[in-house]
Amino acid sequence: MPETVGFLLGRFRTAGPKTAFIEPDGSAVSYAELLGLIEGATEILNANDVTPGASVQLRGDFSAASAAWLIALWRVRAIVTPVAPSSYEKADEFADVAAAEWIAEPATNQITRAAGNSKHSLYDILRSHKTPGLIIFSSGTTGASKGALHDATRLLGKFQNPGKDFVTLAFLLFDHIAGIDTLFYCLANGSTIVCPPDRGPSTICRLIEDHRVEVLPTAPSFLNLLLLSNVVENHDLSSLKIITYGAEMMPQGLLERVTEAFPKARIIQKYGTSEIGALRSQSEDSRSRWIRLGGAEWRVANGLLEIKTRTAMLGYLNAPSPFSKDGWYKTGDQVEVKGEFIRFLGRDSDIINVGGQKVFPAEVEAAIRNIDGVAEVAVFGKAHPILGATVCARVRMKDATTTAPAVRTAIRTGLAGALEPYKIPQKIEITQDALTTARFKQQRG
Repeated sequence: MPETVGFLLGRFRTAGPKTAFIEPDGSAVSYAELLGLIEGATEILNANDVTPGASVQLRGDFSAASAAWLIALWRVRAIVTPVAPSSYEKADEFADVAAAEWIAEPATNQITRAAGNSKHSLYDILRSHKTPGLIIFSSGTTGASKGALHDATRLLGKFQNPGKDFVTLAFLLFDHIAGIDTLFYCLANGSTIVCPPDRGPSTICRLIEDHRVEVLPTAPSFLNLLLLSNVVENHDLSSLKIITYGAEMMPQGLLERVTEAFPKARIIQKYGTSEIGALRSQSEDSRSRWIRLGGAEWRVANGLLEIKTRTAMLGYLNAPSPFSKDGWYKTGDQVEVKGEFIRFLGRDSDIINVGGQKVFPAEVEAAIRNIDGVAEVAVFGKAHPILGATVCARVRMKDATTTAPAVRTAIRTGLAGALEPYKIPQKIEITQDALTTARFKQQRG
């Protein structure tokens, strides 16, 4: 049995009758019961002869059963690809890339054969080290999804040090690196994890109130939706001690509104990627977007952040390596530096080049969000024969009856003097569709 999995099982035995999970249906599962679920899943894996190094796709959302199956699979040193419901439409694509030999479905407590053969040169590294694996697929918002292969023992190693016991809401996705990080931080510290049946503002607020949730890990897009929905004042959310955010840029105006709405909570920016895991971070203060990163070395080359960490992936299953020859991961994030703190400006791939001038979509989006009536906005570039590109915006208004001419006039008037003329969108589209993905990332282009 891998050492880190054994360490977790020991923690679970110590926690015993304490509640590990509040399930989506509201029922409670103790750590003792979680151990029973792990044993049951392990027996099924052994009965089906799931061997060390086998590639297994694990389909499910946060629940005691999903966590039990993931741990049981690592217990037999399998290489696991978690797939959350929001990604089921890509499940076959992911299985093909990962050469999945098995499909596990905790909801039905079953595992079935798949078409893959569990063969990949990177898998041989894990097999030689006798360690389990984790595959996290990127969102694919800028192209095909890339499968990042991790040594699970490295990812879990940091949780051997004691942390804090907080009731935490499992808001981030089961197949997201930050979601996995949240899960195992909680489990390693004997904490209670609250699993939502859905991620709508009303449901999240109800769960926080009912279960006295202390930590809400989320994304700026959801926090914006939460404040727009006007459900916060209908619930007692005073139990919240920490709100963390990541996955996309946080507009300064939104950060200040969140801080005002939750004055007793610490607001902390998190940073991580599918390729390097979730890093420790410390915000300068709740209203600041300057953060200090921990657990990794970092440097800035040509304005772009590069990171070296022990939790980095072994490599992509289906793409060239993004690492430099000396082992630095090129994040593609443009940053500013202030002593030991950094502040994110945006993705280098998102920059719009207007006649030689660089435009960060996040800056324009933040300015448009400050205009009365705007609910969501996504800024992107379109090719231009002379300028190279022009700035475009797609906007969703709070009031769906607002006319397109009125929206365009309000935005252009509101941006005049607030942004340089070349940053002001030349084309503004009005939509009633959501402008963020299921992974809570800005949906541009």
